[in-house]
Amino acid sequence: MRDMGAFREAVAAWAAGGPGGPAGELAAELRVRTAVLLEGPSDVAAVDALAARRGRELAAEGVCVLSMGGAMSVGRYAGLLGPPGLELRLTGLCDEAERRYYARGWERAGAQPQEFFVCAADLEDELIRALGVARVTELVRTEGDLRPLQTFLRQPAQQGRPAQQQLRRFFGTKKGRKIHYGRVLVQALDLDRVPAPLDDLLTAL
Repeated sequence: MRDMGAFREAVAAWAAGGPGGPAGELAAELRVRTAVLLEGPSDVAAVDALAARRGRELAAEGVCVLSMGGAMSVGRYAGLLGPPGLELRLTGLCDEAERRYYARGWERAGAQPQEFFVCAADLEDELIRALGVARVTELVRTEGDLRPLQTFLRQPAQQGRPAQQQLRRFFGTKKGRKIHYGRVLVQALDLDRVPAPLDDLLTAL
C-alpha cells in the first residue's frame, strides 16, 4: 500500500515541473486533508518528533508534513496544494526573515491568512532557547559531537559570539546534523516548554 512518503515524492516531482496527476490520485487515496509547508528537513524532523511524543500519527490523520527545500518555494507549493490546486488546508512554520514569502504565497493561493506560525530567528534558535545552552551542550556531548563542537568554537569567526548563536551555527556545519538535532532537541524538551510556534502548529493540526 502506498503511503504518505509516496505522496511527498509526487508533490516534489509536481513542484519541479512534472505532472500533477499522481499527487492528486495519492491525495484522494490517502485522504490527505492538510499540508504542512516547512522550509527544510530539519523542521520536518522536529515536527515529526513532537507529534510522536504527543502520541499523534499525522499521516493517519490525513496530515502531510512537507519540506519545500527553502521558503522561496512556498508560493509554488501553496498554489499546487491549496485552493487553486488540490484544495488542501495549508499551514506551516517559517523563520521571521521568510514571513513575507509565506504571507505572499498564502495570499496568492487564496488560503486562510495567518494559518502559519513564525519562529523568531529559526526553529533551532527557538529550541536552544527553550532548553538552555548548558542542556544543549550536554546533548551534544551525549550524541558524540563535543569534540567537533570544541573545534568549531576555536574558529576566529566564533570568538565573541553568544553561545546560543554558536550552537545554532554549529548545527548547520555538517550535512544531516540539523536534521539529527531537530529530532534530538525536541525529544529532550519538557512538554510544557515547547516553543510557542511549534506548539501552536501541532495544536492547530
